Amino acid sequence: MFNLRIYRISILVLFAMLAAALAGPAVAQVDFSGGWITKTHEDLPDRGPGPEIADYAGLPINDAARFRADAWDAQELEVPEHECEPHPADYGPRGPANMRVWGDMDPLTKGITAWHMELSYMLPNRVVYMDGRPHPSQYAPHTWQGFSTGEWEGDLLKVTTTHLKEGWVRRNGLPRSATATLIEYYVRHHDVLTLVAVVKDPVYLTEPLIRSTSWVYQTGFQLYPNYCVPTIEIPHPKGYVAYHLPGKNPFLTEFASRWNIPIEASRGGAETMYPEYRVKIAAMPAPPPLPRKQP
Repeated sequence: MFNLRIYRISILVLFAMLAAALAGPAVAQVDFSGGWITKTHEDLPDRGPGPEIADYAGLPINDAARFRADAWDAQELEVPEHECEPHPADYGPRGPANMRVWGDMDPLTKGITAWHMELSYMLPNRVVYMDGRPHPSQYAPHTWQGFSTGEWEGDLLKVTTTHLKEGWVRRNGLPRSATATLIEYYVRHHDVLTLVAVVKDPVYLTEPLIRSTSWVYQTGFQLYPNYCVPTIEIPHPKGYVAYHLPGKNPFLTEFASRWNIPIEASRGGAETMYPEYRVKIAAMPAPPPLPRKQP
């Protein structure tokens, strides 16, 4: 009788341990830790040297975003207060983005309670909380990396980020507001890590903006110190602000003319994302020729 009782207690303890393990965060986890080298085969010109002025094609922007971008002047980047701006979380993977990932592990369940992601450009340290905590109030401070929480959907890591500072969709002045939500899906296939990012912005986007980025695992990879010290690169008068007044930007048609794209198509909008838009382009007038350079 005594042995049967011990047996029953052992079975109950075993089932309790099994239930705790199944309920813990370790289920379906994939290990993302280590060093990752970014692959820039996707959208290389956009991510490397950067997009051309007024290249808005294929982006679901609205008139407000277009108005902001038309006023943008690249000289903004030579003003000391803008020289050392880090990339926000939604744009960081598009830039110089070799990445180091590590996790905080619960000593009992062995589940990851938070992921840390650090990129090579400006070394932003982003934390993705995996412990089920809620997002803070809408009045909480907004930062470049925002506030991120993660959850497992099978072997996909879904990350939801809010509280981002105002950023950009493309580095030619197209804005992204501080009310945007970033939803990311990370999936690992052996030594390849793929991110599918979805930006939802009720201020400047009429549809979600979806982009993908990939990394390759690199054994022994380490990030090196990366810092920025603002300085006066080109002297300007005190209080100088780089901008173009409405209707005064002389560069808005250069992109369309250089690549023989109808100006209307170069202005972007959700419609320009879809294949059937090619039929509409065929009926549009050609852009004006580029002005000839003086000998």
